[in-house]
Amino acid sequence: MRNVLVHLEPGPGLESVLACALAVARRFGSHLEGLHLRAGRPDIVAAGADGFVAAAPELVSAFEREAAARAEAARTAFTAFCRRHGIPLDEPRPPGEIWARFRVEPASVAGALAARARVFDLVVVARPRTDAPGAALAVLEAALFESGRPLLVAPPAPPTGPLGETVVIAWNGSTETARAVAFAMPLLARARRVVVLAVPEGMVPGPDGEALAEALHRHGLVVEHRPRAAEGRPVGAAILAETHALGGDLLIKGAYTHSRLRQMIFGGATSHLLQHADLPMLMAN
Repeated sequence: MRNVLVHLEPGPGLESVLACALAVARRFGSHLEGLHLRAGRPDIVAAGADGFVAAAPELVSAFEREAAARAEAARTAFTAFCRRHGIPLDEPRPPGEIWARFRVEPASVAGALAARARVFDLVVVARPRTDAPGAALAVLEAALFESGRPLLVAPPAPPTGPLGETVVIAWNGSTETARAVAFAMPLLARARRVVVLAVPEGMVPGPDGEALAEALHRHGLVVEHRPRAAEGRPVGAAILAETHALGGDLLIKGAYTHSRLRQMIFGGATSHLLQHADLPMLMAN
């Protein structure tokens, strides 16, 4: 994971995003690209009394000023973080040495992050805030479905301990979780402890947790298999509670085994974790 793309959106979760990105960079000697998506010029119009529709330049100007201010805030935060942690900025280093750069991408759609992410090994994004989930969730889901890369979803508060020492895999037998595990292999190889957590109520047709544990063991990993019943809890809540009980500092999870529409109506493990997880999660679809 030598190439890490960091989504920079000013707000309460940005410090956690930066902290998670740095934790990965220190493990792998990564290049960090801080990317801010600057909103494109909106099509704002006003209707006159005679039905004539004209542009509203004063509204456009205010929007552009706000977009410029957010871009500058993202640049300032990223630059200050790099200086605070001694990360060279705009000074390319040999492979295996940490360095960073800042990039602004004009973007009118959420998919701009996903497009840039296709040449990176990992994308770090904030977990959507429960009080303002819309834009952040749209960017996250676009990256999940359109980048072909794994996401490291940072919790609202920066982790206080290590990342990737005790890794819990929320295994449900699905294609999505299989992809997440494959993407996570560099992290699993460096983990002190790997736990395969299988909640029977969340399983789909496919290999069970013991089969995954055996397969990972053949990679030379020290792996535990821990089946745990939901016991009346939502599957996502059971996964989160059991991960904490196991001392996990990183959760591996396939995203949206069931469709987004079904999860929107009936709920699901992914939706629950994106609302409540308080530890970093590596997700893939």
